[in-house]
Amino acid sequence: MKVVFRADASLLIGSGHIMRCLTLADALRANGAECRFICRDHSGHLNELVRRRGYPVHVLAREPVEAHGLPAAANLAHADWLGVTQEQDGHEVVPILRELQPDWLVVDHYALDYRWERVASRDCRKLLVIDDLADRTHICDLLLDQNLGRAPSDYAKLLPAGCKMLIGPAFALLRPEFAALREYSLKRRQQPQLGSILISMGGVDQSNVTAKALESLKRCALPESCSIAVVMGTKAPWVEEVRALAAEMPWSTDVLVGIDDMAMRLANSDLAIGAAGSTAWERCCLGVPALMAILADNQQVIGQALEGAGAARLVGYDDSIEASFGAQVTELLGNPDLLGQMSRNAANITDGRGVLSVLSWMMEK
Repeated sequence: MKVVFRADASLLIGSGHIMRCLTLADALRANGAECRFICRDHSGHLNELVRRRGYPVHVLAREPVEAHGLPAAANLAHADWLGVTQEQDGHEVVPILRELQPDWLVVDHYALDYRWERVASRDCRKLLVIDDLADRTHICDLLLDQNLGRAPSDYAKLLPAGCKMLIGPAFALLRPEFAALREYSLKRRQQPQLGSILISMGGVDQSNVTAKALESLKRCALPESCSIAVVMGTKAPWVEEVRALAAEMPWSTDVLVGIDDMAMRLANSDLAIGAAGSTAWERCCLGVPALMAILADNQQVIGQALEGAGAARLVGYDDSIEASFGAQVTELLGNPDLLGQMSRNAANITDGRGVLSVLSWMMEK
């Protein structure tokens, strides 16, 4: 089976779309599929990472090319994420698909909709769209939206008849090590404490919310034995500033860049501080209580749903984040039972095996 992924990473987009596509690609490859990626050469791209994981990458130029082949597209909320028009992107992608003739084309991009899909689908057997927004029309055979609080009715008018929908965190695309560590992680939380904190704001953290979290923790009465780990992506622009701040912390604070053992580090953490993005499902699988920052408008649905489920606490947007972090951590320090309840609520949301369900459906079809 041949599978082609169309997804991008950049300083604007972040790394989440590529990372979850890589998780699906790994599962497909383990079952005999041949996978390739088509990615644009944005600033902050992850093309080399994709190659290191063993997948060929067809790189699309950053500069626009002559547009033809698609009707004019209306502006989408995230149209600027593409870097070119949908018409231009299609003009570059179609020849690649025509040569490869994939069994599945997997599209994970907020800047693409039915206009692009209508043309691209002519040169593949099946099309899977991974979405989080339910804000545009698609032409696809399979739709995956892994968000808590999302319902099939949200896509009722956006999908063709006969499109299969996989909705909710039960289908979250998590690497297998998260499910493998789930039992261990949940067992160590049977007596909640707050001795280790992990901060991870995604692969980029353009607004340097990581620094705000550290500044707020400085003013908290954490135990002397507390340890803090800060995880950052290789494309994060504020690594050196965060390292300087970490050196001033009253507690042992490590800054880790581009790690490949995130599951174990989360499993050994008592509290996570992170963005309300796709990494939320990793924390839920391991039952890690979390304080979440909203770093982009498209994270509001996830953040509000997780807070409503009692699995995490929201700390707001940029202007209010620093003060809110401190207040929330102080409350948790005095209430270990609350940590335990958040952990149980989080663990009930997903068991981390969603990629197997998606894989099963794709292989069957």
